[in-house]
Amino acid sequence: MRVVVMGCGRVGAGLADGLARVGHEVAVIDRDESAFARLSADFPGERILGMGFDRDVLLKAGIEDAGAFAAVSSGDNSNIISARLARETFGVQRVVARIYDAKRAAVYERLGIPTVATVPWTTDRLLSLLTRESETAKWRDPTGTVAVVEVLLHEDWIGHRITDLEQATGARVAFVIRFGTGLLPEARTVIQDGDEVYVAAVSGHVGEAIGIAALPPGDDFDDESGR
Repeated sequence: MRVVVMGCGRVGAGLADGLARVGHEVAVIDRDESAFARLSADFPGERILGMGFDRDVLLKAGIEDAGAFAAVSSGDNSNIISARLARETFGVQRVVARIYDAKRAAVYERLGIPTVATVPWTTDRLLSLLTRESETAKWRDPTGTVAVVEVLLHEDWIGHRITDLEQATGARVAFVIRFGTGLLPEARTVIQDGDEVYVAAVSGHVGEAIGIAALPPGDDFDDESGR
């Protein structure tokens, strides 16, 4: 999916990097060229200089082909204008805006544009809204730092060790439900067909872990018989 992200602050850069790492085609818009330095060195997406509510800038970012748009600049007005433009003018199906003013957020939600408050849950919530239909986290610790979530594994993970999945996602496998029974996995535990796998991850990386788990394992991992 092509995703356009308006705003390359801490949240925008983290969101763009996370989306790119799980295989999405990403274009980032910011009016300050130095903001792009927040992106990771290996970010493969496009960097578009300009205002995110400028029609020509959005066209340059590929908004006509985008399946999702995130407005995460530091300005509420800019975010909501660009979000409405993406939704109403270009027909983007999944649009979300970051809004700092809680009173405004309620109004924009009634306009059909999901809004997100500030960190630490912002990146996870944005990834969830852009790529999934349901709420991401099943449980969070009282500080909001760690979340537990079920990951839907690509079928090619069957036969791989739990540790391979942890290495790929950067998350810890908290537990597995196998044949209707909870299981605390060990390092040698192998993923089986039908396993329901729940991982624990730090806020800001939950959505990324979900996306990576849904992809086939990389070339670094062989099947179980090769270990």
